[in-house]
Amino acid sequence: MVTEPAERILVIGPAWVGDLVMTQALVQVLLDIAPGHQVDLVAPDWATSLVARMPGVSQGWALAARHGELGLAMRWQLGRKLRHEGYTRAIVVPRSFKSALLPWFAGIPQRTGFATEMRFGVLNDRRPLDRSRLDQTVKRLIALGLPAGAPLPPAPEPRLERDDRNLERLRAAIPQLAAGPLVALLPGAAHGPAKQWPIGHFAVLASRLAAAGAMILVMGSAGERALGEAILTAAPERVVNLCGRTTLGDAADLLSIARVAVSNDSGLMHVAAAAGAHVCGLYGSSSPRFTPPLTPRRTIFWLGLDCSPCFERTCPLGHLRCLRELSPDEVWLAVEPLLADSAA
Repeated sequence: MVTEPAERILVIGPAWVGDLVMTQALVQVLLDIAPGHQVDLVAPDWATSLVARMPGVSQGWALAARHGELGLAMRWQLGRKLRHEGYTRAIVVPRSFKSALLPWFAGIPQRTGFATEMRFGVLNDRRPLDRSRLDQTVKRLIALGLPAGAPLPPAPEPRLERDDRNLERLRAAIPQLAAGPLVALLPGAAHGPAKQWPIGHFAVLASRLAAAGAMILVMGSAGERALGEAILTAAPERVVNLCGRTTLGDAADLLSIARVAVSNDSGLMHVAAAAGAHVCGLYGSSSPRFTPPLTPRRTIFWLGLDCSPCFERTCPLGHLRCLRELSPDEVWLAVEPLLADSAA
């Protein structure tokens, strides 16, 4: 790989947790090209604790605009603030028009992104999105950091560094962490129910894990707290429902000490992979070929039915066989040996 002169680069990160985690692979590639690069990252304000754990990111900038919100005034104000930071290049990961406004407002000379949503002018290095060549999310991220058409290097594994001081605070607040090998259950998926393994299956798995002496942490957003409560009823003495009670940084620190994380294809699945847990990824409407957990410590469950992947929010056929027929027995057989393996 040709070494480039060092420069200061601003990456406009995505508003989806999983894609944001995978953006750390782009940061690694930029630093491989030129170790002297300074790479800064713009991310939603709710993700600042995650950005702080990304090795290679020199500075994080918080954008308060909600997902789907234009937030023109906020983008303008942050863009004006960044005008004097000396950025020579911006890489715009999201494919929306609004995401390209901030580096344009900031007057950054080179503004790279995919040629989508008529982003003439606001981007001056517009790249075609070759879906056949860039057939994984992480490949699309990496391609934006390379010269147009350059060969893709092997994708680095995204990494999140543990905050040991914060972890000690969490250990004090959650004494159950010391009660057995930790297993994280991640039952949510922001994209919709077609990506969610039935909660009854999670509950059956939790019961078996509890009987084997595991301590179970259920993690997710506040909107997924009811899912955690449904799992809690299966083994009330061995389950802690943390849905809505942790920041993303907290979740990353807890997942770094989990023996295994059983997860739908969700943002937290990618947090778990980058934090170091062995990931058991459950795929239904999506495909492990497109968004696999980027770690060698993984076990993938995907039935590969004729109707999969459909990438729909809800099952268009109404049966959800792709997840309903993935039995707790099958997942338990993969998880059980990991409980005794401290390197799992």
